[in-house]
Amino acid sequence: MTSWKLWLPFALFLAFFGLVASGLLSPSDQTIESKMIGKPLPAFDLPPAVTDRPALSAADFATGEPKLLNIFASWCVPCIAEAPHLQALADAGATINGVAIRDKPEDIAAFLARNGNPYTKIGADNLSSVQLEIGSSGVPETFVVDGKGVITYQHIGDIRASDVPLLLEKLEEAQ
Repeated sequence: MTSWKLWLPFALFLAFFGLVASGLLSPSDQTIESKMIGKPLPAFDLPPAVTDRPALSAADFATGEPKLLNIFASWCVPCIAEAPHLQALADAGATINGVAIRDKPEDIAAFLARNGNPYTKIGADNLSSVQLEIGSSGVPETFVVDGKGVITYQHIGDIRASDVPLLLEKLEEAQ
């Protein structure tokens, strides 16, 4: 057997290892950003997700005051992690409206009882139709909506303490 045939499996392994290593060291950007940034919220009218908060509609965002629109679910582990930071935003004066995705009222109520409730209004999006229409790629996700109902900023993933000042700044810019 010739010597190159002996080295062929080793060379193939090295090539495969190099390909995997290059992918790990410089992964492609997998972020999906909403094509709705700079556009008005689509028309929607969601029923209330829990009994102690009013329903939510697109008209609730065209009141002259910028607001946050937070997409969440009781079954979402990162939503638990972001809960204290949403409360920090509410404590700083941000109005936060929520859209609960594919959830049961009793599960949402239990989630809010455990993790706090920074929401002014919460709509139930049982089919994820509003979530998809605004270009949300998952939960949690937060949008800054100006006082005319136009999406001005999108925050993908859970809000962390370091994101609170940026979101407050984006709300201020949306005045």
